[in-house]
Amino acid sequence: MRLIRVGAGVVNQTPLDWPGNQERLLAAMTEARDAGIQLLCLPELCLTGYGCEDAFFSPDVCRRALEMLPTLADASKDMLTAVGLPVLYRGALYNVAALLGQGEVHGFVAKQSLAGDGIHYEPRWFKAWPAEEEGLLEMNGKDIPIGDLIFDWDGIRIGFEICEDAWVAQRPGSRLAERGVDIILNPSASHFAFEKHQIRQRFVLEGSRAFHTTYVYTNLLGNEAGRAIYDGGPMIATGGQFVATGPRFSFRPQFVIGATVDVDLTRTLRVRSVSARNALETDALDAVPVLLDRKEPTFALAEAGEPNDHSKEEEFTHVMTLALFDYMRKSWSRGFVVSLSGGADSAACAALVGLMVDRFERELGPDAWPRWVPYLGFEEGAPLAAIKQGLLFCVYQASENSSETTRHAAETVATALGARYSEWKIDALVTHYRSMVESSLERALTWDEDDITLQNIQARVRAPGVWMLANARNALLLATSNRSEAAVGYATMDGDTSGGLSPIAGIDKAFLRQWLRWMETAGSDDFPPIPELSVINAQAPTAELRPLEQTQTDEADLMPYPLLDAIERSAIRDKRAPEEVLLEMRARYPEYEIKQLELWVKRFFQLWSRNQWKRERYAPSFHLDDENLDPKTWCRFPILSGGFKRELEELSQR
Repeated sequence: MRLIRVGAGVVNQTPLDWPGNQERLLAAMTEARDAGIQLLCLPELCLTGYGCEDAFFSPDVCRRALEMLPTLADASKDMLTAVGLPVLYRGALYNVAALLGQGEVHGFVAKQSLAGDGIHYEPRWFKAWPAEEEGLLEMNGKDIPIGDLIFDWDGIRIGFEICEDAWVAQRPGSRLAERGVDIILNPSASHFAFEKHQIRQRFVLEGSRAFHTTYVYTNLLGNEAGRAIYDGGPMIATGGQFVATGPRFSFRPQFVIGATVDVDLTRTLRVRSVSARNALETDALDAVPVLLDRKEPTFALAEAGEPNDHSKEEEFTHVMTLALFDYMRKSWSRGFVVSLSGGADSAACAALVGLMVDRFERELGPDAWPRWVPYLGFEEGAPLAAIKQGLLFCVYQASENSSETTRHAAETVATALGARYSEWKIDALVTHYRSMVESSLERALTWDEDDITLQNIQARVRAPGVWMLANARNALLLATSNRSEAAVGYATMDGDTSGGLSPIAGIDKAFLRQWLRWMETAGSDDFPPIPELSVINAQAPTAELRPLEQTQTDEADLMPYPLLDAIERSAIRDKRAPEEVLLEMRARYPEYEIKQLELWVKRFFQLWSRNQWKRERYAPSFHLDDENLDPKTWCRFPILSGGFKRELEELSQR
């Protein structure tokens, strides 16, 4: 039996926060040492932060990261620690993991597979390292190995797969297995997406089974740089079985999980495998020796290792509350302001803020506010009601077209959430703007001729007041437009799109309504239901911008939301042409007439093409899945285009 205690450390970092990032890394290392961990893996690019963007081009960023290494190496003492950072080598920038211990940098392992799809832009900044190549990097007068390295620590062989390396078909782990590696470390910066964690679980388990190793996976945590959210979820597996897993979506700035593993056990499994024995006959590169005394741990082998899965509704609630909390504190904002319309979108935004406060108190305790977010000014022991009123201010802004139904709904939800609440009348402002424009046009504005104009002024006139309120409170104004509206431009620029953050712009309306019903009736152990949301869920979605007698609804203006979302996925995510989209919708929605489906498909493509300029102007939103429409990070489309004119004409001629 040859035992070693391995650990995975999770940290919530901020790009270019040099003292803060170092503090959290040192705290994680102290926690690991106190737990008897001998080999600790920390996340990818955890020294600088993963989301530095074009700041990676600055030589100062690499210099500062290298300057942090001696302090971290000294803190490792008798423990080996892997940390991620960018390194400049021979005129190119590499994404590397440094193995530290006893004041020494033992080597830099460079990432071989760069993520360049979707939200990722690694090839813009980094160069991929070729397999089975090594070099020497001069650092403080010493030559440090860099490249495709494995390490030999007292006969235990250690290798790396860095994040994307494990997601590609030709995983470096296969070559590491051929070289007899006992432990594979995977430092990652893997952003959250729905159901993505299950994929991570599979490659960790399969890596440990197929490569006959112990596999240690760790990840970043939190809303690191504004859009991408990292969910943590560290895992340790041996021989195809989890031996330790950690939480996801935690509010803690850092934490560590550990497991004691038997290297001889995985070697026995390897010996039993004919294919592994044959592969071990060739060893292309020597291992880098690690001169550090290793003692056998005294910890028992039996440890918990159950992965924590969540429903989509729970994942959404966890990730959004964490993202809002981090965005608030990292932007030094003093809470949130929501223009609460009495409809689903604004109610969801407000509810998520309320749930954020509940989560913080439940996980970290009611006395944690002054310690974790001192700038808010809450005293230790401050009552929850005072904290909620301090962090969430809701305003209902009524026009002559607003109903008692939505006013009552807004008041009910705000009260249930414990928010501070006000009601404003905007008719005088609308009348003032209308009269000015009518005077300039020398004619009256009418609903027959100026429908969109008269709707939009009501939405826009609501923005200055809530902006002013947010400014006065040093708070974040939340824009309340969702992804389905963004797809077709069913939002008023400088109206419901006003805000410094657009939290639900990455989620479709159909799921948002589903989530509100779940929160009303079911909830979970972490998120008890909010029955008062029934006043929202009982309504048909409406902008309430036309006269009440017209009974305006979103779906009458557009199309049924589930159908709209299905068309969007087919056309934008799957890149299908209008005729292909129509064929798919006919199969999926046989209850609708072909002419009606054709009308809706044409309407979608026309509105999508006309409204790219709106999507370009949205406030930052959170990345939640591969259906994101954010043109800054995911879905690019020309502002000016032919608008599928030829394809839509052909569709009409079918």
